Amino acid sequence: MFRRGLTAWLPRLAGLLVAVFCAVSLVYMLACTPKGDDEQLAFPWANSPTGKEGYQAMLQEREEQHRNYINSLKKQIAQLKDELQERSEQLKNVQDHYTDSLGVGLDRSNPEKTQTDLLAFLHSQIDKAEVHAGVKLSTEYAAVPFESFTLQKVYQLETGLTRHPEEKPVRKDKRDELVEAIDLALETLNSPEGDTNTKHRLYAASDFIEGIYRTEKDKGTLYELTFKGDRKHEFKRIVLFRPFGPVMKVKNENINMANTLINVIVPLAKRTSKFRQFMQNFREMGIQQDGKIHLTVVYFGKEQMNEVKAILENTSRSANFKNFTFIQLNEEFSRGKGLDIGARVWKGNNVVLFFCDVDIYFTAEFLNTCRLNTQPGKKVFYPVLFSQYNPGIIYGHHDSIPPLEQQLVIKKETGFWRDFGFGMTCQYRSDFINIGGFDLDIKGWGGEDVHLYRKYLHSNLIVVRTPVRGLFHLWHEKRCLDELTPEQYKMCMQSKAMNEASHGQLGMLVFRHEIEAHLRKQKQKVISKKT
Repeated sequence: MFRRGLTAWLPRLAGLLVAVFCAVSLVYMLACTPKGDDEQLAFPWANSPTGKEGYQAMLQEREEQHRNYINSLKKQIAQLKDELQERSEQLKNVQDHYTDSLGVGLDRSNPEKTQTDLLAFLHSQIDKAEVHAGVKLSTEYAAVPFESFTLQKVYQLETGLTRHPEEKPVRKDKRDELVEAIDLALETLNSPEGDTNTKHRLYAASDFIEGIYRTEKDKGTLYELTFKGDRKHEFKRIVLFRPFGPVMKVKNENINMANTLINVIVPLAKRTSKFRQFMQNFREMGIQQDGKIHLTVVYFGKEQMNEVKAILENTSRSANFKNFTFIQLNEEFSRGKGLDIGARVWKGNNVVLFFCDVDIYFTAEFLNTCRLNTQPGKKVFYPVLFSQYNPGIIYGHHDSIPPLEQQLVIKKETGFWRDFGFGMTCQYRSDFINIGGFDLDIKGWGGEDVHLYRKYLHSNLIVVRTPVRGLFHLWHEKRCLDELTPEQYKMCMQSKAMNEASHGQLGMLVFRHEIEAHLRKQKQKVISKKT
């Protein structure tokens, strides 16, 4: 009886153990699956292998992602250790800086004396700044102008292309800075000195009329805020000053970029002549001067493909350059997809990716700037490039247009900082993969660069955004198609005008008939005097 019962329970017990083992295995697999792999596995590879080969390629890709991620974590741990060691020496650095600035040392054993010395230095900043008295200046250009603001708007002189003369403060630090100044002014008005028994009017933000402020970079920021008074022509003015402390050492490090490879990725469709010009620049700056560079060209379609491949092969032979990859896709052009595929096809070690266009000119110095401002797991680089005006307009009064290298001069007559563009960027491949890459639903040009930029802004990575002197957008004609609506066509023409010439140069074109008439009159006067 017992044996028959045992014999009947054994299969059930074995089945139960198998089921428990399967459930545990499934939970383990779900818990250990890294985030973001679903998107990578769903990537629409063209002509991807299936079966065993497909799974092997997929596993290799995931293994490489894990390896890059582990290496990135190791580097971050090492960096944190270095920063921790430097932070432990920070008090000593503070003491050294205040010794130079104040002539006294900060005695950590005496906190009251330390605070007194610090306050003395901050008050000395007010005396140095142009708060109580003016300062003799050498020229009119040396004056530091004020900018004004209200509760809703800031009125600024330095506008650029993405900032307006009047705008709401978008940047959080600027917004918080002005709000803090208004709050402190209200606190001062509502906490009068003297007799506390006397009833005083309570001031609110609605009483604020306007403020002006300016910053002396080595001293601090001066704020003058005006509020409504008790009567019609009476006002309250509060003057505040935010003093800046002395410069403090944060980090002192040696950086060796000798083995840091840059993979320049260029999406392309047709535009053979532009690509030939790009390869001349790439050969001189990338191959001959820099040397640690790889080129990936992702070509869409078949038209003019043979010409592009011939340019690559000629450069390879003449410069003995083998570090390039050519990928051809039989589909509609998509800049984001071209860059995404170019980044993912790389199978070497973690590499710096430079997303580039065919109408870009870069110097060897820029390539080092690209390396210095990227760090895996920590920093990505978004340079602001200098956009060239139409050389035909800039040099129209010359006998001939100078060579390209002589045109690339950073002046307001020759171009502008393209601070509304986010397409040229440098980042490590591991950061690009971990952030999720480009939005592949975006077709053609535009949109994909801003989408990626916002991904980085929403992450914990540091986004370095700065104008650079070694990166240029070469002028090319902008075509406004007849198929556009009247509003779209107007916007297209406005964009075209902005890229054609400076405000002054466009004005010369508008008033050219008046100018020519004036020159004719002057010429006639000279002739009449001679006769």
